[in-house]
Amino acid sequence: MGTSSPAIGWPDELVETLVTGGRQVIRFDHRDTGRSDCVDFATDPYTLADMAADSLAVLDGHGVHAAHLVGASLGGAVAQWIAAHHPERALSLTAIMSSPMGHNAGPAWERAMRGQAPDPDDLPPPSPRFLQHLGRLAGMPRTTREEQIAANMETLRVLNGDALPFDEAAARAYAEAAHDRAENPQAALNHDLAGRRLTEDRLVPLSSIKAPTLVVHGSADPLLPLPHGEALAAQIPGARLHVVQGMGHGFHAPGLPRQIGEVILAHTEPA
Repeated sequence: MGTSSPAIGWPDELVETLVTGGRQVIRFDHRDTGRSDCVDFATDPYTLADMAADSLAVLDGHGVHAAHLVGASLGGAVAQWIAAHHPERALSLTAIMSSPMGHNAGPAWERAMRGQAPDPDDLPPPSPRFLQHLGRLAGMPRTTREEQIAANMETLRVLNGDALPFDEAAARAYAEAAHDRAENPQAALNHDLAGRRLTEDRLVPLSSIKAPTLVVHGSADPLLPLPHGEALAAQIPGARLHVVQGMGHGFHAPGLPRQIGEVILAHTEPA
């Protein structure tokens, strides 16, 4: 799953679509989310490579040598890392609403936040509405359970965008369950720190990926606009780009989880 998201960030409807289609699905809580251990990031900072190692350890624990890797957002970068560094573990790769794992979004974000013109080599920063939301979020109280859930709901609403309806009931159920499942809800913010650490292992050419690759991206993604998905697909030989019209950065639109599940089913169909 993506930044700060536990296993249940993969909606039940999406998982049930895959299981009904004959797939075995493993979803798990990243470190610092859900029921997994929390880390003192200041003392023991971790990287994308560490999160990839966690993923491989989960496969090892289930006795699975190779799997169809599916990652969303930061999870898409984790899946890229595995496919690039451990190709024998990847039957296929599906990266959803993601960006090339070696891309450093920091400078583009900073220029956008300061109102400066983008660099011609930049992939586009988040939408102005999302950047404004980050400013509001910094001033929102997030001490109590109710305040934290309210802040997360506003983030989910902005990430959904306006092109597709926002499934508020599903989003609230997720926000409440994710909060209540976590040992320390604030620890998940460490994912932002890990995601920004552009270590050398992330710079391996994506052209080295041999797994059949599908890149799924929303046309209305406010966090990682469509050029991020286009850039990712362009760097992996033979990768196919599937654009979901109106999709933002998340699965909280009615019918969307099933739609994405069906796309994954088709990509992982045995030859």
